Amino acid sequence: MFLSKPSIDDYLENGMYGQKQTKPDERRKFLGSLRERIVIALTQSQVREKGVYKEVQDRMKQHPDAKLLLNGNMSYTFLSKYIKLADAHHIPFSMVTNKDIETEIGLVLAYDHAIDLEEIYVQKQSEKVSESKPKQKKSLLSSIKNKLF
Repeated sequence: MFLSKPSIDDYLENGMYGQKQTKPDERRKFLGSLRERIVIALTQSQVREKGVYKEVQDRMKQHPDAKLLLNGNMSYTFLSKYIKLADAHHIPFSMVTNKDIETEIGLVLAYDHAIDLEEIYVQKQSEKVSESKPKQKKSLLSSIKNKLF
């Protein structure tokens, strides 16, 4: 099957509105990438937390050919730690800024082709801490007290 030649109208439309994109809503959400290309994603609130997520560091080691996309609408002070991490792993990064679009995504590590990982989101560190806390053991005195009364 042959594709028709682009018409003058097609050229004008591309010039005025830009190239047509597949899944534009998904691209806006994931900083220009598609869900199927993402290795790992953090929300803006996760990026603002102290320190870096170990999962991001691990995925950078496992996927050295991926690219880091950072939400350019966020303060550089929060993004700089991930930029340093990307530099340490020789991973290219880009700041993606679109003042017209709001997304809760703060960071994406992605390829330029589909990889279809099932789980791309990371649990917040505060949620992890609460899950990993050991249950407090009752003291011997409180155990005896509960049995007597």
